[in-house]
Parts: sequence; structure tokens; C-alpha cells
Amino acid sequence: MPQYYPVLLDVTDKPVVVVGGGLVSQRKLRLLLDSDARVTVIAPEATERIRAWARQGKIAWVAREYREGDLAGAWLAIIGTDDPAVNRLIVDEAHARHILVNTVDSVENCDFIVPAVIQRGDLTLAISTGAGSPAMARFLREELERLFPPEYAQLLQVLSEARAEVHKLAVSPGSERWQQCIDDELKALVRAGDLEAAKSRLVRMLAQPS
Repeated sequence: MPQYYPVLLDVTDKPVVVVGGGLVSQRKLRLLLDSDARVTVIAPEATERIRAWARQGKIAWVAREYREGDLAGAWLAIIGTDDPAVNRLIVDEAHARHILVNTVDSVENCDFIVPAVIQRGDLTLAISTGAGSPAMARFLREELERLFPPEYAQLLQVLSEARAEVHKLAVSPGSERWQQCIDDELKALVRAGDLEAAKSRLVRMLAQPS
């Protein structure tokens, strides 16, 4: 297996083509829509959820089989069909057009693989087994979901806002100081929903001499 280079892509308003309208494509689409990609689905049939997204104007749905040329103008392509011959044609077109392509359940036809993801606001945790074991990736995702509950989104918000305020104070606490300040009391304030108190306490602690 190749050694993958981990990266997070900004697909905001970028044209992405998804070929296939089944449940696997639906899962890929949800992440793309959350990332504000401009998505076109090419498939003769689609799940009800995909049809709903099309009706709502969230995606464009071309209700037919893939044709050569369908990737023109795309920035990214995701293949979710179960026809190896069609998949190969799409991969060949993607490579000819220098478009990154991911083929679901066919790592040998992928320029990149999509990790298992946990999203907590702007906090993203990505897990990959190099396509060696999707089951292990799912197991680890479920373990991490328990370790990082939803309030970690608010914790990140507090840290980000505190960082901006500390910069205004012209002090430069090191990474070790930051780590010390992310303590149980700070987490308790965030868990209680008192984000202002959490931020004030954090800024105060960071402004103090080490």
C-alpha cells in the first residue's frame, strides 16, 4: 500500500462530480455539502435523499449514465458505481484532465482516499488505515467520538477567541503554557455553557507570567 500524504482540501464552491446515486454516493455527498462544494451527480437513479437535495437546489442531478466528457470543468471526481468497466473509463478521463479522483471501494483507482471523520465544529479528526481496514477506522472513530464529545466545538471556539485577545495584549505564552491552561476547570465551564467565563479565565491565565 502507498504511504499517503495527509491533507484537508478546501472544496468551497469548487465543482465536484459524483458518478453514482446509491447510498455510498449519498454518504460522500453529505460531506461535500457540509464543505460547501458545488456538486453535480450523474446517475440514472438516485436515493430519495439525493433526489431531495436536487429538488432543494443543493446539488445538480443529471439523471442518466456517465458519458465521456462529463468531467469537463470538474476540480474533483468521486466514483460510486459498481461497474468496473465504467469506473475505469471515468478514472481515465479524470487522469487525462488532471482531476483528482476517488473510486469507492477500489483503492487501486484512487488518487486519494477519504478518512473516517469526526466533526466538532471547526475541529476535524480524521482517521485512516491506508484503506487496509475500514472496520478498524470505524472502530477508532466510535472510540474517539466518546473521547471528544460535542462540547469540544465550543472549547475550540473559546481557545480561538482567547488567542486573538492574547495577541492584542502583546504577550506570547508558549505551547506548554497553553497546554497547562486547558485544564479541567476550563472544560467544566465550557460544558456548563459559560463560554464567556471560560474565555476570560483562559485569557487571564495566559497573560500571567509563567
